[in-house]
Amino acid sequence: MIIDAHHHFWNYNQEEYEWIDESMSRIRRDFLPTDLNTELKQAAVDGVVTVQARQCLEETEWLLSLAEQHSFLYGVVGWVPLQDAKLGQILERYAAHAAFKGVRHVVQAEAPGFLDGRAFNRGIRELSRWGLSYDLLIVESQLEESIAFVDRHPDQPMVLDHAAKPRIREGKLEPWATRLRELAKREQVSCKLSGLVTEADPRNWSESQLWPYLETLLEAFGAERLMLGTDWPVCLVGCEYLDWVSLLRRLISTLSEHEQAAVLGENACRIYRLSPQGAS
Repeated sequence: MIIDAHHHFWNYNQEEYEWIDESMSRIRRDFLPTDLNTELKQAAVDGVVTVQARQCLEETEWLLSLAEQHSFLYGVVGWVPLQDAKLGQILERYAAHAAFKGVRHVVQAEAPGFLDGRAFNRGIRELSRWGLSYDLLIVESQLEESIAFVDRHPDQPMVLDHAAKPRIREGKLEPWATRLRELAKREQVSCKLSGLVTEADPRNWSESQLWPYLETLLEAFGAERLMLGTDWPVCLVGCEYLDWVSLLRRLISTLSEHEQAAVLGENACRIYRLSPQGAS
């Protein structure tokens, strides 16, 4: 089974998606399940994990409603107010939904020290009560802070999104590689092979440019803690859906069949507790 462990849906408007600037004009429109289903068929992908793009409960509810309507939406990583004193009640409501698998907060947009916050860490501890994973969205400069954060929660499954956004466009492998390897020593952390094209120059990148970063990820996490992820539709700024899936297949082509199956889908099923039948 092939699983895309990271993609988004949205009804586009400029106010809520101000980060989509003029250089990203191709994705300044709605992206909905019917659009994605076409891509999945071309790439022979069986199902997906849908990840939040807005920090509001309204979107979380919308994504869960989409999962009820489309059987290939196996899981949702939504947003909830992790610092809210009533978080337990909120999680009880959403955890009752079969598709609700994890939570993400856009830490990359937060000030230094955010991951040290008492209320935020209290919220992370609450996730384990409901068997939920946490998606860690950070940039390279936040890796050291993230290592300390992860160490506070040794039993909480965490998923690193977009490999902590290395500085590919500048051709800088360090200090990202060293810090990433240190983070990967924490066995509760896994990582998605996603989002790297847009960290390079989306209109002028090459496989050879990405290869040192991809090989570092494979070395650090191993086949048992890596997941295929496309970051569709954001990836369309620089790469077609099928092209990214094909590139990752080439990356892991020298691995054993068992290891390839793990990266392509089995890890996502295990880490996010997915059902092949989807949310229904």
